[in-house]
Amino acid sequence: MKSLTIGRLAKQADVNIETVRHYQRQGLIMEPAKPEHGFRQYPVSAIDRLRFIKRAKKLGFSLKEIKQLLELGGSHCKDIQILAEEKQRRIHQQIEGLRTIQLALDEMISSCKTSENADQCAFIDTLCQKGFLDD
Repeated sequence: MKSLTIGRLAKQADVNIETVRHYQRQGLIMEPAKPEHGFRQYPVSAIDRLRFIKRAKKLGFSLKEIKQLLELGGSHCKDIQILAEEKQRRIHQQIEGLRTIQLALDEMISSCKTSENADQCAFIDTLCQKGFLDD
């Protein structure tokens, strides 16, 4: 197998055809020239590129960041490490933010369970309080 149509490429990489087209528009995958007769033919190496993009997305990289990684390539390991460390820092911050939200929800749900006033909801009252979650 020397080349693939877009449909076969998508199937081999386990993505949708529109995903391949989107990645082309984003500059992540090169769009082959369209022959006068027939379909565009993608190199088999495009499968690995699509798989790389999927895996990087699972790690939380945006398409813009993935494009940076692809542009740097394998010979700029230090630069890639810096990008990965920055991504790691942002993910740690997101996790801490989610933990804060989780604790707040736990407290609010608990206040609902202990509230005896049926006319007011402690959950709603807490959300209305100025300063809740550092607005």
